[in-house]
Amino acid sequence: MKVADLIGAARAASLRIATAESCTGGLVAAAITDVAGASDVFERGFVTYSNAAKVEMLAVRAQTLARDGAVSEAVAVEMAEGALAHSAANLAVAVTGIAGPGGSVHEPEGRVCFALARKGAATRAETREFGALGRAGVRKAATRHALALLAASIGV
Repeated sequence: MKVADLIGAARAASLRIATAESCTGGLVAAAITDVAGASDVFERGFVTYSNAAKVEMLAVRAQTLARDGAVSEAVAVEMAEGALAHSAANLAVAVTGIAGPGGSVHEPEGRVCFALARKGAATRAETREFGALGRAGVRKAATRHALALLAASIGV
């Protein structure tokens, strides 16, 4: 999937995109904005690396963070929905995970949770286990997957 195709399809569908990123640290937004013409569809990106940023910028509930942990589908859903609520976008992708190195028994390196929110549709979430690819490898894999989720939601 080429990001330029994603941008073209979003433009044709009159969609505006927002990103809500934790472990990818803005790589999804960077991949989109690396392409000329991205300003037609990219509305904004939120890099919410800390839990406090997730709460303050995206209205992720502290209760959700305490109950499910930052690396959870529940938090990814609230991140994606928060990106829609705090922007003029009508499509948002969220990414939260453990890039490494290391992890824990409950949150192993390479576990990344994603959510895709679109105005007028139910928010979808999923977890991918990329494994111990190293920090850069996990971030790259997560970025590719987030872009693929956006593309699939538009029909690319």
